[in-house]
Formats: sequence, C-alpha cells, structure tokens
Amino acid sequence: MENNILTAQQTVKPQKKDLILLHGLFGNLSNWHAVQQKFEAAHNVYVPELPLYKKNSKEANLNHYVAFLRDFIVLNKIERPVLIGNSLGGHIALLYSLEYPDEVEKLVLTGSSGLYESSLDISFPRINDFQFIANKVKEVFYNQEAISDDLIENVYATIQDRERALSVVRTAKAARSQNLKDTLYTITLPVLLIWGMQDIVTPVSVAEEFFYLLPNAHLHLINYCGHAPMMEQPAEFNRKLEEFLNL
Repeated sequence: MENNILTAQQTVKPQKKDLILLHGLFGNLSNWHAVQQKFEAAHNVYVPELPLYKKNSKEANLNHYVAFLRDFIVLNKIERPVLIGNSLGGHIALLYSLEYPDEVEKLVLTGSSGLYESSLDISFPRINDFQFIANKVKEVFYNQEAISDDLIENVYATIQDRERALSVVRTAKAARSQNLKDTLYTITLPVLLIWGMQDIVTPVSVAEEFFYLLPNAHLHLINYCGHAPMMEQPAEFNRKLEEFLNL
C-alpha cells in the first residue's frame, strides 16, 4: 500500500502555470504559434494583442502598455504569471516586473529591448516601396524560412497607414530612449534569456549585459538564429522554456 502511495505522489503532474506571451513592435499573435501549440495543454497560455496603434500620441509610450497588461491580468484573474516577451514585449515585461515585483513568477526575454535596440530604420520616403520593406524585414531574421508572405505584408500594410506609422515611430523612439540599466538589479525573480546569436537588432552583447545586470538570470544562445528565436528555432526555444518552467 505504501508503495502505491509513493508511486502516486511521484507521478503528480506539475501545477499549471499562467504564461503570457508578449509580441514585439511589428509582431502579431501568430509569432507565438509554436510556443502556444507546445504549452497550451499543460499550462494556461495567454497571447494578448498589444494596443500598438493608438491615434492619441500621448498613449504611444511604454507606460501605456504596462497599464494595458495590468488590466489584462486583472480582467483574466491571472495570478503570478510567467511573462514571456520578444523585443518590445520583453521590455514591457521588464517594466511590469519593476512595477509589480511580487506579482510575477518568472521572466523569459528573447531579443528584448530595454538596454539597446537597433530599429528597422525604415525611412518615410521609402515606406511605399514594397521590396525595400520586404528586404528590411528579412534582415531581422537569420533563418529566412521563418518569414512568411503574410508577415511581410502585415508590416507593409501597417506603415501604409500614416497614423499607425507615426505610432510605430513614437513607440520605437520611447523604447530606445528608455535604458533600464540602473534598475535591473532590483529584479530578483528568475529570468531566462534566450537569444539568437545572429540577432542584429539586439545583438548578443545586449543579452550578455542583461545576464550581468539581472541577479538571477540564465542565458541560452541559439546559433543560426536572429531576432525572433521562438519563430526561427521553435524546437530549441520550446525545449529551453520547458526546462526553465520546470525548475
């Protein structure tokens, strides 16, 4: 009887976690498809669409996105989520953790801004040039197989709308101007950094600085990978994420 009890105890499944996946400036919900598909059976996975294209210029700042995330978490009755953010999404996750340090279980950052970020550098005179935009999008990815026609068309369509284009510029400027270097030491929760070794937007040196500044960080580099590891190398990204969730 004792052996049966022990066996039952040993096979208890880990408790479900709440995972919130945060996309980047030109990202969308499909960026997280492979992660959502992998973890939605074992965990509660949320993929909110960030309100990136507000017409009110005063709302094109990062505090607005932190407030949005707070409302989303309260509305869905989420407690101590694991925040997983790519690019701007990572920056928002960091800001949320700084403002609500006891209400986040873990952080996962991949190609995150918050220290340094190089933008796509799309100038207004060229925004109507589809091939130019396509080439700029392709520069962000080392693994070109991760780029779909829909992704390029989504970026192109976004910047054809003047108000949306201005919102993108304002938000990118806000992200670049906000350096979190002097505050990262206060984030003591576990942080996993998953970085593409060929990332030209937030280079490996940025990941190494995050690793140095965050007290409880783990760093994993993925070769043959650019700015979006969850799209470019989904199997390895999911493997490291699963290991981190089970720690």
